[in-house]
Amino acid sequence: MDICVKWLDYYPVGQVLFFRFFIGFIPIFFIIPRDKLLTFYKTSRPGLHAFRAIAGALAIIALFFGLRELPLADVVSLTFAGPIFVTIASIFFLSEKVGIKRWFAVFLGFIGMLLIVQPAFVDVNYYYISPIIFCIFFACVAISVRSLSKTEANYTIAFYFTLLCTILGLVSIFFVEWVMPTKIDFLIFVIMALCGSIANLMLTQSYRLAEASLVTPIKYLSLVFAIVFGFLIWNEIPKVLTLTGAMLVILSSLIIFIRESQLKKQIITPRS
Repeated sequence: MDICVKWLDYYPVGQVLFFRFFIGFIPIFFIIPRDKLLTFYKTSRPGLHAFRAIAGALAIIALFFGLRELPLADVVSLTFAGPIFVTIASIFFLSEKVGIKRWFAVFLGFIGMLLIVQPAFVDVNYYYISPIIFCIFFACVAISVRSLSKTEANYTIAFYFTLLCTILGLVSIFFVEWVMPTKIDFLIFVIMALCGSIANLMLTQSYRLAEASLVTPIKYLSLVFAIVFGFLIWNEIPKVLTLTGAMLVILSSLIIFIRESQLKKQIITPRS
């Protein structure tokens, strides 16, 4: 999905957002039970759904801007910092107590992030703030999903998020001129949408079937793919500081995930 978003950088962000989520509806409807097809959208918590959807939309828009303007490996590395911000948010919004291990992980993660965004201070590239904004709003998503998942089905939560992003993307047609996609580009739009939607569903299911401490390290393989495709397609070569920072962020996130799995807390997956 990230590769497709970066590839389609000559289309308005709103148009990319629309296709990503409009086509992304398809996998969601496949997981709705047959007996819920007419009532799956009903909820007693519309306010929290709205908060989750708005936070998710702002996060994904920030991510899209980052993917367009920054090296692929840098963006992917910074999104791994999501659990760090979730830990901080849980202190203020859920009154959770955070021990020395997770505080150390947070500190380690911030050091890693500073190493990754170092080019922003050298080249004055403000777009490095985009993946960090993604992480901040991802923390809001995580906190709200923790609450919503106690009473709401995954497909209901995903439906409202997808609906809002589709509407926001469609509304953008009044502010920027959309570009008619070529046949090849439309195919890339479809691949982008299906990859993004299916990946989220599969990641969520993997956390249901396996321990988070097993699933999480495998998820970080996405950095390897980001480095490989970033080099092959855009000739991007990650700096040593970027790779060092990425390793610190990954280590930080692993410490948090392992600690939360030990405490038997719900694991919130990125970009859900």
